[in-house]
Amino acid sequence: MKKNNQTLVFILLLLISAAFTFLPVDHYIVSDGYKMNFKSKDPSGSFSKMGGDIYFNDSDLANSKFDLFIDVSSISTGNGMQNKKAQTAEWFNATAYPKIKFVSTKVVKNGNDYSITGNLTIKGTTKVVTIPAKKTTSGNRVIFEGTFGVDRLLFQVGKKGAGVSDVMNVTYYIPATKN
Repeated sequence: MKKNNQTLVFILLLLISAAFTFLPVDHYIVSDGYKMNFKSKDPSGSFSKMGGDIYFNDSDLANSKFDLFIDVSSISTGNGMQNKKAQTAEWFNATAYPKIKFVSTKVVKNGNDYSITGNLTIKGTTKVVTIPAKKTTSGNRVIFEGTFGVDRLLFQVGKKGAGVSDVMNVTYYIPATKN
């Protein structure tokens, strides 16, 4: 009987400790004011339509998640002909693949910054990437920002050539409002 009581007490303590360690992950929705810019020798520009959900808690990074998309048709290079060409099958193939998607699989804190690893899908090809991020908080808003490189050839965007850089430097600023 004494052993059964000890087992019961152990189980109760385990359940109580698990209840206190569970922290809710806050749900944020990408809000207006975002910026998604790309830069290379040529072309450079931005995407003007993006969205998605961010589930985030500094104390529970294991359950934090980024689920984001960019609308390919919103590309702007400052050149109407380049914008149209970017939509073609050779480049982004916007008809078949209208969205660029990123879904995180792991969020790690590095000092004051973060490394967000996940699946980046462009033009039907998915690759694992790690994106560095700085985070600021203001009231019910959180902002993530940073810069990283994307090798467009890994995603079959365009062809190798002297006129277009293989690696596009992406700078982002993503404000999100608590839902």
